[in-house]
Amino acid sequence: MLQGKTAVITGGTRGIGFETVKKFLENNATVILFGSKEESVKKALDELKKINNDYDVAGFWPDLTSQEEVEETFNQIKDKYGKIDILVNNAGISARDSLYDYKLEDFKKIMDINVTAIFNTSKVVAPIMKENNGGVILNTSSMVSIYGQPSGCGYPTSKFAVNGLTKSLARELGKDNIRVNAVAPGIIYTDMMKNVPKEIIEPLIKTVPLGRIGKPEDIANAFLFLASDMASYITGAILSVDGAARS
Repeated sequence: MLQGKTAVITGGTRGIGFETVKKFLENNATVILFGSKEESVKKALDELKKINNDYDVAGFWPDLTSQEEVEETFNQIKDKYGKIDILVNNAGISARDSLYDYKLEDFKKIMDINVTAIFNTSKVVAPIMKENNGGVILNTSSMVSIYGQPSGCGYPTSKFAVNGLTKSLARELGKDNIRVNAVAPGIIYTDMMKNVPKEIIEPLIKTVPLGRIGKPEDIANAFLFLASDMASYITGAILSVDGAARS
């Protein structure tokens, strides 16, 4: 589905991001994954090469909150591969602090990594895509961007901002044949969830009409569809992949 496409995926070393990297590679894309640290990037690349040594995959670890670092890295990718067709903005952090205990610096950190980073990567990649007659920008949102959550207001606030950025960029960049969409995952069984006790997970499952927690592959499949030509007339969409759960 992605034959001949070059994709950059941030937050690509684990969880949903790593599953999306695998899914894109399985569909014949060239993938450049980003991580927060050199060690985690190299570990992810090693794992991928063990799966298939022929995968066309590379990795970088820029500070996504620095527009200069992002620009430098994207220019390296453009110089090597000639283009960037797809950008998946998946990197993000969360927190569950009560408003009464929330520190301003922690709120700012969430906004920087979850929102400013997407602004930086989108600003840098858009001219590259325009030069190549179009492309696709995909963002990771969350079900809590729609429903909120009972604590940790910074995270849903940041994801609500991601939705606004997605819709606004879709309208602005459509004339350049750049589609911009977001996927809003629900409760997903990531590595973090594996450590959560059954007595906490089972009540969560009861809130999901489909009767199960989502898998990273469920989200990766949504990204694959939106990145492909099958979604060529879809832009400005926030696709909920949550089994109709409500937080």
